[in-house]
Amino acid sequence: MKQKNTSSKTSILKSIGPGFLLAGAAIGVSHLVQATRAGADYGFILIWVLIIACISKYPFLEFGPRLAAGTGNHLITGYKKLGKFPYWIYILITIGNMFIIQAAVTIVTAGLAERLFNFGWSPFLWSGIILIACIALLLIGKYPGLDKSMKVIVTLLTFATLAAVIMAFGAGTVNDALTTESPSLWTTASLGFIIAFMGWMPIPLDASVWHSIWTKEKAVQNKQKISVKGAFADFNVGYLSAAFIGLLFFLLGVLVMFGSGTSFSSNSVEFSSQLVELYGKTLGEWSKPLISVAAFVTMLSTVLTVTDAYPRVISELKNPEKEKPEDKKEKWKIYRISIFIIPVLSLSILYFLSGSFTILVDFAAGLSFLSAPFLAWFNYKLVTGKQMPEKHRPGKNYRVFSLICFALLVVFNFVYLYYTFLS
Repeated sequence: MKQKNTSSKTSILKSIGPGFLLAGAAIGVSHLVQATRAGADYGFILIWVLIIACISKYPFLEFGPRLAAGTGNHLITGYKKLGKFPYWIYILITIGNMFIIQAAVTIVTAGLAERLFNFGWSPFLWSGIILIACIALLLIGKYPGLDKSMKVIVTLLTFATLAAVIMAFGAGTVNDALTTESPSLWTTASLGFIIAFMGWMPIPLDASVWHSIWTKEKAVQNKQKISVKGAFADFNVGYLSAAFIGLLFFLLGVLVMFGSGTSFSSNSVEFSSQLVELYGKTLGEWSKPLISVAAFVTMLSTVLTVTDAYPRVISELKNPEKEKPEDKKEKWKIYRISIFIIPVLSLSILYFLSGSFTILVDFAAGLSFLSAPFLAWFNYKLVTGKQMPEKHRPGKNYRVFSLICFALLVVFNFVYLYYTFLS
């Protein structure tokens, strides 16, 4: 019995990896920009939005690796088997999101790179350098290189951010944050920001597809099938880490910036400088290098995983269920082409919009949230339907919880559309 338990634990540990990639993709603009802005502009009052966003997306993101472990297929294969409507809706969502998301995460990283290294380079030049570096790492190191990099980056980031939050509490700003009046939430601007905040907190729902692909790839690297139990443990490591770090950045925004009277710049380099300077004023000059490094590592991890995720998705769209050697060669060829085309088109967006990165971020995040109910429903149908072995389907209580989460996503969408177009 003891040997069996040891073997089970070893199997679960071998499954750990895709969850770190999910965390690496999640801990980026949603945390550094959106969570910090939420805390800075609204104080503690928006903490309930953060919690609802993380809870309501949980089951639908977990269904991705569950399906991959339970059936050996990722979600794209599932969507295609589910019918033309889910398959083509997902393709449209992907095409509508990928260039803007790649551009948004890259420009924020570029601003932080210039703030950290101070070379006097433009955000556009930094964006190109960062993308080239990520592409090189992915083509040379492939999945194992990405897997190992994310484990180091996410672990480093967690400790660095936690240290910064503890120091912020020690600075004695909690009372000020609690007594400062928050702005109204029932305005078009506030609701628009709340939806944008929820759209990427802790990560867009289309990341469930990325996670399912990474889970399948992990099984290939391990040369053995990943158990549903192992995939569930891996998902929780990544998702809960992302949610926890999102809370930390939110608290930093509240404790350091709320009530300071400073408005954020729409320029990525200036935004990064404002962010670091405000931390330095409250926590001390010594904290600036810590915040700069933590923020840069946060965004670099996001760019790296996003640069990998979308080419993987594109390579799987044509024949997701085919696994013959010639099919794998064709998919790898499409991946290599896509990993250049997507960043190039994203750079063209940055060329024209690099000075208004917060608008770019809010637009992309809002688009992600509006598409969330579609993907949530498709994922639910897959793991509760015939494609999924009965023993791996969610239990009754989990299904009820999932439907409540789905209802929340739908309600917030209707509220946003009403206040945007009818109020």
